[in-house]
Amino acid sequence: MSWETVIGLEVHVQLLTRSKMFCGCSAAFGDPPNTNVCPVCLGLPGALPVPNERAVRLAVRAACALGLAVHSRSVFARKNYFYPDLPKGYQISQFEEPLATGGRLEITSPDRGLLTVGITRLHLEEDAGKSFHDRVPGMTAVDFNRSGVPLIEIVSEPDLRSPVEARAYLVALKQVLKYLEVSDCNMEEGSLRVDANLSIRRPGAPLGTRTEVKNMNSFSGVERALTVERDRQIAAVERGETIVQRTMLFDGASGEVRPMRSKEESHDYRYFPEPDLPPLVLSAAWLKAEREALPELPAAKRDRFVRAYGVPATDAGVLSGTRELAEYFESVVALGVDAKEAANWVMNDLLALHPDDVQRALPPAALAGVIRLVKGGTVSRQAAKRVLQELDARSANVAVPAEDALRVATELGLIQVQDASQIGTWVRETLAAHPSEVGRYRGGETKLMGFFVGQVMKRSQGKADPKAVNAALTTALAGTAAG
Repeated sequence: MSWETVIGLEVHVQLLTRSKMFCGCSAAFGDPPNTNVCPVCLGLPGALPVPNERAVRLAVRAACALGLAVHSRSVFARKNYFYPDLPKGYQISQFEEPLATGGRLEITSPDRGLLTVGITRLHLEEDAGKSFHDRVPGMTAVDFNRSGVPLIEIVSEPDLRSPVEARAYLVALKQVLKYLEVSDCNMEEGSLRVDANLSIRRPGAPLGTRTEVKNMNSFSGVERALTVERDRQIAAVERGETIVQRTMLFDGASGEVRPMRSKEESHDYRYFPEPDLPPLVLSAAWLKAEREALPELPAAKRDRFVRAYGVPATDAGVLSGTRELAEYFESVVALGVDAKEAANWVMNDLLALHPDDVQRALPPAALAGVIRLVKGGTVSRQAAKRVLQELDARSANVAVPAEDALRVATELGLIQVQDASQIGTWVRETLAAHPSEVGRYRGGETKLMGFFVGQVMKRSQGKADPKAVNAALTTALAGTAAG
């Protein structure tokens, strides 16, 4: 009998704020160690925390977008544990009365198709500092710059059934959060971190003993780590061993998981309401305004692109991949370009130039100008690619007006020749140079037309209008003699 994998994810997301959760210290990444600290985030006696309004707003924005019920009253709590990177000896978080509960996120599973993953809760908390075990020989160094940085923790239901589904969930979640501008979700800088709970069971059986896997610094790393831990648990149970509930660390270099400590439960943290902070109370009017201010989310945008522009669902998924790319595409269409042509150029050519940052690309009006050159027969599709590359290179320093597309095509000598006399000359020269092929064509090998077109285009150095060439060749080859 096969084994079923059960996975739930806890995703910690750093909010896109300038200051920390409960003080005015900078939340910037990469500053010199221990420079963005104060008595509040260091937990010095007498210092009192004050909630960051923008952090609350961003957390509510994320909760609304994920379909969670945002509670008008939530309570901050102290999560008590002792570790060198936690200066207060506790973390301010939320426990019994979190900000929001009961949400969902739709994902596409390679195995099960479209499915809905439940979200148990979303709550606010502050980050801990960061320990470094390789900076000082024989010692651990601690940087408290990150201590107090605002986070939301998003806890999923155990609805995921494979490591690849876990990755799909994270990709979909990151896309929503970036659309909302809630976080930059940069895993390399620690602004999105994942803890995964995994257990195995026989299909239909009660949930098995779970382990928690930490130290995963990429979505592919999450998938790898969960695959390793799943296989480890299956092998252990099939040997007759018992799974122990504990926290595991993933070693990306060796591809192994190893025990870190026994898995804590909520009672181990001795939660109690934070005495220095009153309950967080949000008015109904304020919550209503936040819901109404939400941008169009990825799934809705994808569906609208299919409906409004007639692009295939797969293309719509690519075009709505980021908010910036979607806005770029719609800007090109708004300039009067056919939506399907705009989609092809954006996906195949623009993304080839700027796969990671479309904001660095040439202005939409310039791309629209290139597309118009092709549609009007001024340049060939291949030549237009060269025009696009040149315009993009020039746009790095100065905005490129749309009319530059024609000027650049002229400068590069890429304007298509449509003069019938000139095209006729190239056709006659080509047919005279290939009498054997002409004879074979007239003998019934009509597939040679592609060969003749290619030879004429070569003779014209790519400048001849392919449609005019085709017409001229058809007429010439229908004659009794080449030329």
